[in-house]
Amino acid sequence: MLWVSSQVAIPDTEIELRAIRAQGAGGQNVNKTSSAIHLRFDIRASSLPDRIKHVLLQRGDSRINRDGVVVIKAQRFRTQDKNRADALARLGELVRSALVSRKKRMPTKPSRGSKERRLQAKTHQGRIKNARGRVRED
Repeated sequence: MLWVSSQVAIPDTEIELRAIRAQGAGGQNVNKTSSAIHLRFDIRASSLPDRIKHVLLQRGDSRINRDGVVVIKAQRFRTQDKNRADALARLGELVRSALVSRKKRMPTKPSRGSKERRLQAKTHQGRIKNARGRVRED
């Protein structure tokens, strides 16, 4: 059971973990051991609350494919146990981020003083540019 918060948990039966061969440097050891973990978690078929499912599916996260399946590949460590713990921690962090409701943006307007300062600056800049013209002989 992966506890995301005090009320939300993901049963182990909903998480598919598979050991695969890791990529990258490591010589002979990396070629013969399956220490990386491939985690798959189907959001739509999970027991998560509908609100969290909706937030996760609407999110443009590259770890969530079109079918609503979270795919995490953990190969940071040399041992399978550490990679398994890392993959589960990353899944927990992803679901935990969906629990936090975003603060609603309050649209603001520029103050009267800032508008006046902007217009004065534009007028001043225009005068400077106008003064750069040719000098007329009168």
